Amino acid sequence: MKKFLKVLLVMMSCLILIACGNSDKKENAENKGGEEKGKKLKVAVVFAGFLGDKSFNDSAFEGLKKAESDFGIEFKVLESKVPSDWETNFVSAASDDSYDLILAISSQFTDIVNNHADVFKDKKIGIIDSVVKKPNVASVVFAQNEGSFLAGAAAALFTQKTDIPNVNEDKTIGWVGGMDIPVLQDFLTGYKQGAIYIDPETKVLVSFAGTFNDPLKGKELTLAQYSQGADIVMNVASNTGNGILEAAKDTKKYAIGVDINQDDIYPGTILTSMLKRVDVATYDIIKQVHENTFKGGEVVKMNASNGGVGLTDMKIMKDALKEKFPEDILQKINELTEKIKKGEIKVESYPGFKVE
Repeated sequence: MKKFLKVLLVMMSCLILIACGNSDKKENAENKGGEEKGKKLKVAVVFAGFLGDKSFNDSAFEGLKKAESDFGIEFKVLESKVPSDWETNFVSAASDDSYDLILAISSQFTDIVNNHADVFKDKKIGIIDSVVKKPNVASVVFAQNEGSFLAGAAAALFTQKTDIPNVNEDKTIGWVGGMDIPVLQDFLTGYKQGAIYIDPETKVLVSFAGTFNDPLKGKELTLAQYSQGADIVMNVASNTGNGILEAAKDTKKYAIGVDINQDDIYPGTILTSMLKRVDVATYDIIKQVHENTFKGGEVVKMNASNGGVGLTDMKIMKDALKEKFPEDILQKINELTEKIKKGEIKVESYPGFKVE
């Protein structure tokens, strides 16, 4: 009888262990969305500059806040004062096992991510505005040339509207960028093509500040372009761009915003903004990790066709100019947008920059 009871106890123990094992498997399956029960998804976000630029970085932050609201994630932001901080911050974040995803928000991180992705091969990494072809890296790129084509067309049309206050007889427009890097050259390529598409006689003044974090430099370069006859200047300079917009306000001239909707920063001064949906890109990568659908090695392309780039509706300028607002500009931009979507207009890329 004792022997029988021992066998019975062993069998009961085995059944309990099997049941617990099945329960664990079921719980793991239910937690497939990238989070253990009670554990929040943790994301480290590395910037090449600072928040508060009212542009590229702040757009990414909007995506983070939306992901926080929708998915209950926790995130840490690592800002960079100088270029030497970029690699230090990235490696620091990737070395921390508590983070489920590392997001690098700038093409400036391309070499850094490429050099370290294999070292942190078990870590999910996302890079915005560039491509790193590694199995644990998801990349998002933009057809900023398409959005800039529309901005250049709008500027070329606007500079002809001499009935609008402070628009002169010259067919001259401006463009001020941050650093002279390929992605900004791609902006510039589209801007020039769009302007010339409208009127081949349009003159485009170009300046690079050499930095994304110097509003005073941005303002100085913009004032110089206004003095050379430009009626309107496009900002492609992140925090440096705040000086570009301020120059437009101070001189009662005009500007075009970038990345995020900047139309309301100085109402009546900013004709439109070229939207580059960094917020959507940031949100979507986090969503993939949350839903366990993250695909390393994948390159997502955001363009005019899928709403990744485009212009604002110019409503704020319309409210400011009232009956003087040139409705034909808005109509023409809508027409050109459709032609780009249909492939009737092929927007050029900066040589060597196009991602196939």
